[in-house]
Amino acid sequence: MSPAARRATGLVLVGIVLAVACTFLGRWQWNRHVWRDGAIAVVETNWSAEPVPLAAVLDSPGTPLTDADVWRRVTVVGHYEPSGTVLLRNRPVDGAAAYHVLVPFVVEDAGTVLVVDRGWVEPGADGSVDVTPPEPPEGTITLTARLRHDEPASDRTAPAGQVQAIAVDQVLAAGGVEGQSYDAYVAMTAEDPSISPVPGQLPAPSTDPGSHLSYAFQWWTFALGGLVAFCLGARRELQDERAAAAGDPPAQAPLPVTVSGVELWPTRDAPRQRRSPTAPDVPHRRGGRDEDAEDALIDAQLAQPGRDDR
Repeated sequence: MSPAARRATGLVLVGIVLAVACTFLGRWQWNRHVWRDGAIAVVETNWSAEPVPLAAVLDSPGTPLTDADVWRRVTVVGHYEPSGTVLLRNRPVDGAAAYHVLVPFVVEDAGTVLVVDRGWVEPGADGSVDVTPPEPPEGTITLTARLRHDEPASDRTAPAGQVQAIAVDQVLAAGGVEGQSYDAYVAMTAEDPSISPVPGQLPAPSTDPGSHLSYAFQWWTFALGGLVAFCLGARRELQDERAAAAGDPPAQAPLPVTVSGVELWPTRDAPRQRRSPTAPDVPHRRGGRDEDAEDALIDAQLAQPGRDDR
């Protein structure tokens, strides 16, 4: 294999590797777009739907919450356990520092425990101790809330009465509440009867699809463009090798302008005669182009045979 062929092969291989990598990156962004589009569809469907009893979605504590039921509103009757209130740390609301107020809710008749995110409060002067959330209603109430997936447990430490994630088991352990719990939590939207004050209302989830779709097409464009560019470079390498092997003669310089074999003046492209290094340094007159042409014409006329000089 010739050097040019090796270089061409290397360029093609680099183009293929680049195209494959960009294709997979575009596919990754496409999958993120599909997932985000599905999550937005769930929010838009469930956000305005009418509430249903909790038992219609989660008939027992061991029933897992499906993705299609996230953000769905449910109603449940029971009472709060204010002594088990826990604060969720490091969960900003609309870009501002905030703590979420998590209160255990005991479901009537079943006796199971449901973790309720009642809203958010501002951090105090000392975020670890100087926070006093509003008290929940006493006695039996009807709670309306939105279903959320249980979060993974956090391995970060937190002060007493606080947690780093809404992991049901960690929340109940931090609040000192025992009992069988659901594998999900809820975000409160209404309480009947209600009291004042209440924590700040949690904002609606974002339905911005993001830039995943445009990123996917950009990666695929890079894949195609890179492959074409490297293939053209390989083709140029092979063409240059063939041209060199053919031995094309160089272009001939144009002949000088002469009169009867005598050069009037050299053209711009004509090679100029180099003076011999042993030639004597005889001064000569440097005239303009018109004067040189006139002298050359006179010399040519004098050199014609049979001319009678008078």
